[in-house]
Amino acid sequence: MALMITDECINCDVCEPECPNEAISQGEEIYQIDPNLCTQCVGHFDTPQCIEVCPVDCIIPDPNHPENDEQLQARYERLTSAA
Repeated sequence: MALMITDECINCDVCEPECPNEAISQGEEIYQIDPNLCTQCVGHFDTPQCIEVCPVDCIIPDPNHPENDEQLQARYERLTSAA
């Protein structure tokens, strides 16, 4: 699954620079994650880096974008081959 940021976000700015896919950006009120770019850090790290640094635990799997590891790996390959 892609990840999402809940409304518990405090806009602390620590997650955005940690995302290797640049999937995190400032939204109107809180940070948001682009599900078309999020791979849960598959291909880059063993764990999602945004979750690792989030001080309020407001980053969760996005129930609107159910994906398995193979799909996340395919997205990683697509994103990195285009670079």
